[in-house]
Amino acid sequence: MISTNTTLDLVLPVGTRDHSQGMLAAPIVLVEYVDYQCPYCAQAVGIVRELQYELGDRLCYVVRHFPLIDLHFQAMRAAEATEAAAAQNQFWQMHYSLFEFPSALSETNIFHYARKLGLDSDLFDRDLNNEHHLRHIQEDIKTGMESGVDSTPTFFINGIRYFGNWDTVSLLNAMPHHGSYANEHY
Repeated sequence: MISTNTTLDLVLPVGTRDHSQGMLAAPIVLVEYVDYQCPYCAQAVGIVRELQYELGDRLCYVVRHFPLIDLHFQAMRAAEATEAAAAQNQFWQMHYSLFEFPSALSETNIFHYARKLGLDSDLFDRDLNNEHHLRHIQEDIKTGMESGVDSTPTFFINGIRYFGNWDTVSLLNAMPHHGSYANEHY
């Protein structure tokens, strides 16, 4: 599907349906479309943490799903696992667990992560196997495509697609009202 969104704005505004860290009303909202099997998304985890440290409560970080199922056969199941964990208020814990080893997302490993997080195994299994959360993921994919997302990670800053390098300094410099940073800070 080719996007008809010529401005590359975020089609679906950030809201309470999203998984976020920070206040939705923060002056800077960073949305990242992720694929849990993508090694570049795994690298972006540390970069986002640096941004969060640097910007504090001025930043709201939002994760949306964009599993590249043609390339990463376990990515959809991993996205479903984060949603099943979210039903037990552990989205972020599962998010970070999956990115620790993005090449090890077998069913066995996903259930290992769930046990390690102390999730209710029966509920997690039921949520994962009845595709209860698939609609949320599919909405992320659909609206991502409508917003011009075609790879991961893809970032939007305050609703506008970011095309620059996704290192800490470049992202900080792209943040509104943030100022310029020199590379020696990192």
